[in-house]
Amino acid sequence: MELFTSTLNQMIFLFALIVIGYLVAKLGAVPITASGVLAKLENNIFIPALVLTTFLKGFTVDTLQNAWRLLALGSGIVLALIPITKLICKRVTKDPYIQRIYTYGLVFSNFGFMGNAVVLAVFPQYFADYLIFTLPFWTVIYLVGVPRWLIPNDSEEKKTTLKSNLKSFLNPMFVAMLVGMIFGLVFSMADVSLFPSDGSKMHPLVQVIDVAGSCMSPIAMLITGITIAGYPFKKMLSNVGIYVVSGIRLLIYPLITLGVFFLLKPLHIPEYMVVCTVCLMSMPLGLNTIVIPSAYGKDTSVAAGMALVSHLLSIATIPLIFMLLQNFVL
Repeated sequence: MELFTSTLNQMIFLFALIVIGYLVAKLGAVPITASGVLAKLENNIFIPALVLTTFLKGFTVDTLQNAWRLLALGSGIVLALIPITKLICKRVTKDPYIQRIYTYGLVFSNFGFMGNAVVLAVFPQYFADYLIFTLPFWTVIYLVGVPRWLIPNDSEEKKTTLKSNLKSFLNPMFVAMLVGMIFGLVFSMADVSLFPSDGSKMHPLVQVIDVAGSCMSPIAMLITGITIAGYPFKKMLSNVGIYVVSGIRLLIYPLITLGVFFLLKPLHIPEYMVVCTVCLMSMPLGLNTIVIPSAYGKDTSVAAGMALVSHLLSIATIPLIFMLLQNFVL
């Protein structure tokens, strides 16, 4: 019950920030376009700073040894999700465009913004493992998810090449991860700590990175609220499919995941692998289904409804899933 309570408190905190973002945008205190500016700050400064700090603090020889297991597990899950999800989405709607939106949302939850915030708050000891575990999902997003499912088929962007897609990996988050891995490993082997626990002050530059990383969670939630504020409630909530997809994303997928790990419990699968998988599978639907198609003039009211409904319901479902994880799997 303790994990349920702590997770519920964290979800209320995060959702309160989403509501603040929604209200300041609705009331005109900030323009809707502010979400784009904040997203750039998030992706170029705050997330890289958090990733760099995490790996400088916790990337050791043991973490490196665990990496191949996490990468293999993440790859297997994302490759299994794609065909299963496509079959499900074809039954939910006949509209090819909405099918692709649903497919993207079910395969790729909000494991970045929301997932990072939740894991960092509830399972901080596994945050570095979680970042490694999600790498296969990022890879498929760049190679398949965005170019094939979110960019309209009639766009010139459909001609993007494998080379151009691979260039997207040269982004601040991945660079920060690589730098953090290298220096974190070196510092851990040399028994040097950039983040002293004895009360002494850390170097000013390290402190800047540490403080910038702490901005990730609140800014991510504000972005979510501001983005949703750009769409009328009635239009967002009128599509029955968004409730079906939200239910699959928030309950069916994580419950199946818990069931599989429960059956495999005699095999003593490492806890970090179980936690990373359940956390990712429990997250609500993401925002890319809104941001990217809207840049090409597509109607994103369904995607906005998915984001609104799934984030609202996740206040209850994520603590529930984590409680089941604690009581029956771990």
